[in-house]
Amino acid sequence: MNVRTRNRVRGTLALASMLVALALPGFAAESLRGTVNINTATVEQLEMLPGIGESRAKAVIEARKRSGGFKRVDDLLSVKGIGESSLDKLRPFLTLEGKTTAKRE
Repeated sequence: MNVRTRNRVRGTLALASMLVALALPGFAAESLRGTVNINTATVEQLEMLPGIGESRAKAVIEARKRSGGFKRVDDLLSVKGIGESSLDKLRPFLTLEGKTTAKRE
């Protein structure tokens, strides 16, 4: 195997390893402690949640505004991109009352 091919294989393996790690349940959440109040959280606070980026955080806030607040955690299923599987990963970090206490460790 020549050097160029070997480098491609190494790069592909590194990328594959990273993707597998990101797909593991709780990978992104391992360093998250506390909860996020989905009725008061900012975009930045929502982005601490596993699988939630800026656009999905903004979609959560828009859904919250439209509905006048979430009554149940399951109401997040109305947000595009949040399905049963992703909600199951988020559930331990979500609350409807109190302050957001989530912090990255």
